Amino acid sequence: MISLMRSAIPIIIAGIVLWTIALVVAIIVNAVAKIVLTCLLGIALGLIGIRYTKRRAKREAK
Repeated sequence: MISLMRSAIPIIIAGIVLWTIALVVAIIVNAVAKIVLTCLLGIALGLIGIRYTKRRAKREAK
């Protein structure tokens, strides 16, 4: 089960990278603030997801 959790981390990182690219594009094309905030929220939730996944894997390892 722990290996399944650790395999989720690269997927979460890929999502964060995609949201970051979307943020840069949104800033370049001068997008509406709602789109920029959506990108920032996607990045923040990805970071929370990484933290949660690591903590849960550590908790199950005990």
